[in-house]
Amino acid sequence: MVVGDVTTAVDVLVLGAGPAGYVAAIRAAQLGKHVTLIEPEQAGGTCLNRGCIPLKALLSATELYQQTGQEELAAMGISVPSVSFDWAKMQAWKQSVVERLADGVRRLIAGNKIDLVKGTGWFLNAEEVRVEGEYGSHRFKFDHCIIATGASPRPLDGGIQAMTPEEALQITDLPEQVSIFGDDYIALELATVFARLGVQTKLLLPGEQLLPGVDPVALRLVQAGLRKLHIQTRTNVAVSDLTEQPLIASCGVVPNTAGLHLDACGVEVNDDGCIRVDAMMRSSVASIYAVGDCCSASAGRNLASVAIKQGKVAAEVLAGQRVQFAPLVIPRVVHTTPELATVGYSASEASQAGYTVKVGRFPLAANGRALTLNIDNGVALLVANAEDEALLGATLVGPRAGDLIAQVALAIEMGATLIDLSEILFAHPGLSETLQESADAALQRAVHMLAKPG
Repeated sequence: MVVGDVTTAVDVLVLGAGPAGYVAAIRAAQLGKHVTLIEPEQAGGTCLNRGCIPLKALLSATELYQQTGQEELAAMGISVPSVSFDWAKMQAWKQSVVERLADGVRRLIAGNKIDLVKGTGWFLNAEEVRVEGEYGSHRFKFDHCIIATGASPRPLDGGIQAMTPEEALQITDLPEQVSIFGDDYIALELATVFARLGVQTKLLLPGEQLLPGVDPVALRLVQAGLRKLHIQTRTNVAVSDLTEQPLIASCGVVPNTAGLHLDACGVEVNDDGCIRVDAMMRSSVASIYAVGDCCSASAGRNLASVAIKQGKVAAEVLAGQRVQFAPLVIPRVVHTTPELATVGYSASEASQAGYTVKVGRFPLAANGRALTLNIDNGVALLVANAEDEALLGATLVGPRAGDLIAQVALAIEMGATLIDLSEILFAHPGLSETLQESADAALQRAVHMLAKPG
């Protein structure tokens, strides 16, 4: 018998155990399907093992270090004569967080009786996949297949040597200086980590500004925070002009679809390699789905939150439920100093979309809770449709902006208006009161802020 001749039949075969894949596998198993999950590396994917979680762990650690060492604490009666950090121990702590979460994912997979196979899979036809792994070659015949192979960092053109963000998070020795090419949230967060630890940091932007599309008022606060960390920013930097070393490049991602042999099963892809899917995450082949960074529905919004929701949708659709991936808004968070979070339209985007807008603005400097945290550099901006006062979007700058933005996301999804936000009782003193105050400002009835003359 030739290895691989025996075919295993499964209800659902999932290729990739990142946020999209393992969530899809668990949800399908909850719905009574026999699921096999294929993953060449570690369950949890890039986000958990090499990307989002490691970066956020280092951001938390460096934020505490920065806060402990800053002069502002003296005004609160706190004196810290000396503070230092140990990069190796910081990296070890970061890895302990990753391992704890990864172990949790493995337990969830096992607890839902999902078969986890370590290996790389590709299509033989529209019903079968071959998997090469640590235990040789296996052949799987599926009723449904969910492709969740994710994406890889896009390399720089011209063969210019640069670390990927994932590689930068693994360095063992801190450099004295570092240059980061990119204008997205990853570039800003990496710059923030290194600058907080005293590394001379340059942020090289490919265009005129960082975070394209963000409200200018909020952007100025973020830029001020970067300057306070002594991060040097250069605009309109061409790839051909990149000579700095060490260099980190954050230039988007490329879908991991090239090795799947999609031509063998008839699954269609876009020019960029993304698998074409509909709102129910179905590809051009009815029994094959695609979720996460490898599919067209994620183009331009490569976020774990998007991938997780898509995984749930695919599993529920193949189980016969009538659902689709159709979020009204998608929250985005940048963990800089100060923190930035957006959801829905900015004022300019809403105007370009044809809305007549009402805008509410409230500064953190007038919020009691913010001042008790010794923070006053921030703002809450709300955007609403002037015709019916329905919320269209928000931009928040300040502490825990990434947590607060969920309140606005829920409000928009529920069709809330400025009046709805204004009438809610928020805990006092609290940072979330800035949302209410911003709504009041848009309604021309702000109490804790003087109205502008005229």
